[in-house]
Amino acid sequence: MDAAERVLAYGGGWLDRAGALRTDPARLDALLDDLATVVLPLWRDRCLVDGDGPVRLTADRASLVRSAAAETVFLGLDGDVAVFAVDLSGLGEAAAVEMAGAARAVDVRALVGRLDPAGAATQAYARGLLHWHRQQRHCGTCGAVAVAGGGGHVRTCSGAECGRLLFPRIEPAIIVLVEAPGSAGRCLLARHAGAAEDSYSTLAGFVEVGESLEDAVRREMAEEAGITVTDVTYQGSQAWPFPAGLMVGFRATATSDEVRVDGVELLQARWFTREELRERVAAGRRLGRVDSIDHRLLTDWLAEAR
Repeated sequence: MDAAERVLAYGGGWLDRAGALRTDPARLDALLDDLATVVLPLWRDRCLVDGDGPVRLTADRASLVRSAAAETVFLGLDGDVAVFAVDLSGLGEAAAVEMAGAARAVDVRALVGRLDPAGAATQAYARGLLHWHRQQRHCGTCGAVAVAGGGGHVRTCSGAECGRLLFPRIEPAIIVLVEAPGSAGRCLLARHAGAAEDSYSTLAGFVEVGESLEDAVRREMAEEAGITVTDVTYQGSQAWPFPAGLMVGFRATATSDEVRVDGVELLQARWFTREELRERVAAGRRLGRVDSIDHRLLTDWLAEAR
């Protein structure tokens, strides 16, 4: 499998984020006027798409859309081409679709199977950044209006005695494939609150203040499933800007196969053998979301010959 195939959805660092340009307003203005510059329009966290996929605007159409946008953010450089995103959430859906020359508004997660990795990563990046702007209109310290700057990567409190700098926040979460003790080759999957009957996935949870990632793994497994784990091993991470997540994948080994779900976040949990998971796949059951690190953890484990 080549490197592109191993990159998890919404990641890969496809754009040069060109951080130095964020502090150069004159250069950003010049890039916005460049006929080659690409502008990605979004509406309330959804991509605006036509028959070919997400709309990519240039020249006159891009200028018109920017004039109606609540925010314009600089995403980076794709080679020599600047890429910006604009938020048309202040318009009604029909008006935003028409202005962008699109056909409809669609969640990027519904498109990911039809986008190349770079396209999915860029759309998700734009979604997360524009969502943050809509949620950070005011300073959380003094309540004054916060003004966008830095190419859309910072907001500054306008309060005369505050002036706090506000940056996009990332919410880290751990997601864990837990193996049973011994050599039986079983992993623990759970049915989460709100999930369909017979719908199982790996266990996950948010990292709390004052925790390491490994601390969060041990705490979440104990709280949700009543298990103690050892051998906590990092597997990879995934950008998950829905709206601001960072999913960090681990494997761990339970010290006992006794499970006690909390009944709140988890409704059921059980151990699965590889053969049982293969049977579920053959019957058309999915191993997690195809665009999620959950899917990667499960397919990697299933591929191992044990």
